[in-house]
Amino acid sequence: MIRTRTLFLLPTFLFLTLFAFTAIIEAQTTAVGANTVNTRALISEGHFVMGSDNGPADEKPEHRIFVKLFFIDVLPVTNADFAKFLNARGLKNHLGESFYDDDDRDARIHQQGLIWQADLGYATHPVNEVSWLGARDYCAWLNKRLPTEAEWEKAARGTDGRQYPWGNSKPNHKRALYGAAYNSSAPVDSFPDGASPYGVLDLSGNQWEWVSSVYRPYPYSAGDGRENQTPGPIRSTRGGGHDSSEEELTTTQRGRNLSRNPKAGHHNIGFRCASSS
Repeated sequence: MIRTRTLFLLPTFLFLTLFAFTAIIEAQTTAVGANTVNTRALISEGHFVMGSDNGPADEKPEHRIFVKLFFIDVLPVTNADFAKFLNARGLKNHLGESFYDDDDRDARIHQQGLIWQADLGYATHPVNEVSWLGARDYCAWLNKRLPTEAEWEKAARGTDGRQYPWGNSKPNHKRALYGAAYNSSAPVDSFPDGASPYGVLDLSGNQWEWVSSVYRPYPYSAGDGRENQTPGPIRSTRGGGHDSSEEELTTTQRGRNLSRNPKAGHHNIGFRCASSS
């Protein structure tokens, strides 16, 4: 855990306040590739406005909801991360359902002998070609879970209703990877200027991200069946990808134009994990 040095004469109550604040970002033990360490951000409980009355029909209506405290990974899962899971669990589950489409030409993880490895130069890029099932089971393997659609949006948007994770100014290529060639990607820590209010990175562009939620009309309600974790229904995806337009990078975009079969991988969909504690 990151700790702040205590000033020699700092009162006890102020020290505790500073310590609590620094706990918002907590270091994980798992390295992401050679030089990057993933962290998780604490998202405090409270209300925020979800959706947009100015966006496409599936983002309407804007509605105020309460989200409990949770943690979300600051960085998406990388190819190197997911290769470790494949080495531990295999390519398919006990039902023969695939976690990863390794035979797709866009895949960046392949088997070298008996070992799954990220392709050269792609270890720290966000994983793609992972099914929703694979994303769900990877997070469970680490005693985590996928974020709900509401959690993802709060982590990206905060409580001030911003249009993009960094604020309301238009995207640029210091903040996100978008409008790029098919199946392009960048290392997951490439865009610090695109951080959300909580310090979460890559929430716009690079790769779309699976969330736990079934794709259903708003208003969002966790109790209406959309958080059913069986793999059948189409799931929401968030954040935009490397080949997205500016309009697809907003904090409220739900990936309505994507193919989102939860049992298949896709060239532009990855994920990150969350947890309740």
